[in-house]
Amino acid sequence: MVLLKSSDRLNAMRTDKTILFKGLKFLAITVALMFLAPVVLYEAFKNQDHSFFWPVFIVGLLLAITAISLGFYGIKVVVDAFFNKKK
Repeated sequence: MVLLKSSDRLNAMRTDKTILFKGLKFLAITVALMFLAPVVLYEAFKNQDHSFFWPVFIVGLLLAITAISLGFYGIKVVVDAFFNKKK
């Protein structure tokens, strides 16, 4: 068993701020997409008889899927920053 000095123990337990800010940036983008995707989907369903229904609907679905994916990835990056996992 290897004993660490107190300064080594503190450095091993610190949060990596660059990774934390990267994760928070992903979460901020997620919040923006969480508001944008329902608006786009609402506009698509409001204009179902319009010729651009399918393209707008597909864009709304892609935005919603992207919001969910970035949300999970952002949470993963923040947790990795707290527990000091480097890539």
